[in-house]
Amino acid sequence: MARSLLIRGMLVGILAGLVVFVSAHWLGEPQVDRAIAFESGTGHIHDQEEPEIFSRRVQKTVGLLTGTVTFGAALGGLFGLSFAFSYGRVGPTRPRDLAAFLACIGFITVVFVPSLKYPASPPSVGNPETIGIRTSAFFLMILLSVLAMVVSIKIGRYSIRRFGGWNGGVLAAIFFIAIVTIIGYLLPRINEVPTGFPADLLWQFRLASWALQVLLWASIGLLFGWSTERDKRWSGAKF
Repeated sequence: MARSLLIRGMLVGILAGLVVFVSAHWLGEPQVDRAIAFESGTGHIHDQEEPEIFSRRVQKTVGLLTGTVTFGAALGGLFGLSFAFSYGRVGPTRPRDLAAFLACIGFITVVFVPSLKYPASPPSVGNPETIGIRTSAFFLMILLSVLAMVVSIKIGRYSIRRFGGWNGGVLAAIFFIAIVTIIGYLLPRINEVPTGFPADLLWQFRLASWALQVLLWASIGLLFGWSTERDKRWSGAKF
């Protein structure tokens, strides 16, 4: 049954990736074009002439489609495995409710919390020489956020049995917020926005990034829950 949920998650992820691909043309690509125009205007990209591997047109079409669909399939597969592990152990018992719960938890843990410390940045923002440090810090933030959520859920399960549903949930949330706040404070601060970069462009790009991630996670959660609940073979299944 876990294998079928893995495949279901990947298929749902592909559909979610298509939704993100279509939405990105209105939400994200205009900001990317503006950022590239700013970079070109400052002359940064002309310091060292390098051959263009993929044109901007390819990046906006085939490249974007490949990226969103591939990432969606991978995320959907992980979502399916997480669903198989969580059913009967964590969260609601109805497939649709559990899928929505996992999508919300996943978005908060993997996207929202790390982006508060290291928000998405458009082209021309960031020093190429520090890309290794920035990438390592970002993925470390994701890993620690996931670990904090796992521990918080365990604390929540214990607290709910002892103090009731509401109090237990609040205690788990407080613990998670406290831990990720400490982690965010300890990790290195990175601010490499170039002088003169438009503040409205930076803000719009980050809002678009959040919006596309919300679409991705919401699409996976809703489609996965709907399709799983309609599958009669799933009823009473053990994982």
